[in-house]
Amino acid sequence: MSLLEAHVGVELLHRTTRTLKLSEAGQRYAAACRRVLTDLEEADMLAGGERAAPRGMLTVSAPPVLGEEVLRPILDDFLDLFPTVSARLLLLDRFVHLVDEGVDIAVRIGQLADSSLISTRLGGDVRRVVVAAPRYLASHPRIDEPADLMKHQIVAFTNFGLDSWSFTPAKGGTIPRTVQFTPRYIVNSVRAAAASAAAGCGLTRLYSYHVAEYVRDGRLKIVLADAESPPLPVHLIAPQGRMSVPKVRAFVDFAAPRLRTAFARLAAEAGTLG
Repeated sequence: MSLLEAHVGVELLHRTTRTLKLSEAGQRYAAACRRVLTDLEEADMLAGGERAAPRGMLTVSAPPVLGEEVLRPILDDFLDLFPTVSARLLLLDRFVHLVDEGVDIAVRIGQLADSSLISTRLGGDVRRVVVAAPRYLASHPRIDEPADLMKHQIVAFTNFGLDSWSFTPAKGGTIPRTVQFTPRYIVNSVRAAAASAAAGCGLTRLYSYHVAEYVRDGRLKIVLADAESPPLPVHLIAPQGRMSVPKVRAFVDFAAPRLRTAFARLAAEAGTLG
């Protein structure tokens, strides 16, 4: 590493007696190296012909619950069909930089801001819902509009707003309604937020598929359904150029129709909730 640092002329690692950590320059250098390796892999695959057999390590990313319950079984079946492909499934509740982090393909919920990505729409738009346990609602003030949330205990999931939630404008209005709050409880896990709400700790906001089972069996109830923000689209995305790599192309062809079916089922279930 010292030779490499001498070659590039900057410190790539921060060293202490206990740890080694990439410096900011080291992070940029590592990301650039990953892009070069990706380009080399694409060149090798193209030289072998676009119809070459899928092979090698496929890296797929998705939000944790969606990845565990929807994507993982599809990836399992894909690996059974293509024995020369291995997989790495990254379940992350954060924005993933596909190229910098070496991700071939990802499931992303929400509008796509990066026009350089290749996307496949999966349908089944996802709702953001506010839920609470029926026994909590029975013992606390009635909720008829978003402003009523200020009278309540909030279980805040870190990715959905720690101190405010936004809702559609009031009837006849054009400005979204934003409710400020001080959360009683903050968690960074979907499952923890849903479980704590079901235990009566307060209201939480999650995606409809996160709480579908809870709502179906009566442990949670959706409130403010008429004020929900517009549903979010779901896409399968890949960096430019990756779709020409056989393992990526094969996975998209295999997974996209199965994911559409799964999201159509989830959307139908969500339509019966709240």
